[in-house]
Amino acid sequence: MISFKRKDGKDTGGYLAKAGRDHAPGIIVIQEWWGLQEQIKGICDRLARAGYDALAPDLYGGKSIGYHDSAAADAAMKSLDFLDATDNIVGGAADYLAQSGAKVGLTGFCLGGAVTVIGAVRVKGLAAACCFYGIPPREAARAREIKVPFQGHFGTKDDWCTPDLVAGFTEGLKAGNVPHEMFAYDADHAFMNEQRGVHDREAAELAWGRMLAFWKTHIG
Repeated sequence: MISFKRKDGKDTGGYLAKAGRDHAPGIIVIQEWWGLQEQIKGICDRLARAGYDALAPDLYGGKSIGYHDSAAADAAMKSLDFLDATDNIVGGAADYLAQSGAKVGLTGFCLGGAVTVIGAVRVKGLAAACCFYGIPPREAARAREIKVPFQGHFGTKDDWCTPDLVAGFTEGLKAGNVPHEMFAYDADHAFMNEQRGVHDREAAELAWGRMLAFWKTHIG
């Protein structure tokens, strides 16, 4: 765990996994609605082994919620100021990782996927964004306004980011001439999370490989 500066100068925290080489590209990893769980830290560790400095900001300020308590997770998510978190915390994380002089990407899952879309619109200094099953309300960010190359991963059985919602989002990417790749999997929401029953190993491994190829192309 480290401390870094938000864009507004305040201190905040997060989990950093280092690639073990100088000037490694950076990836910001945004949590699910459960908080900064060990599973998200594990994503950072895997990215570090793949050659990236990976930083997962703690959007809940130390609060982590058990997978059994969806009501508490929903309440925590609804209490989060998404625009402030994106502008100040994600923006600060981008500045922190950019200190090495390398390019920075942004990814996230569920709640973090929605923040990834918002960040792809609002955060300066990003080179690319990769979203896993998260779409924010249109008033927060529109797909056509995304300013960086974008990759999206969604499950066809997702009851939150439904296929219809994803189709509309994709049309927005096309309307904005956003460079993009969109992938659909025969899987549920949160299929990347190996700690939950909805995990789909085949889909997760395929998505992981596609994400790494995307990072290689856009951030090195």
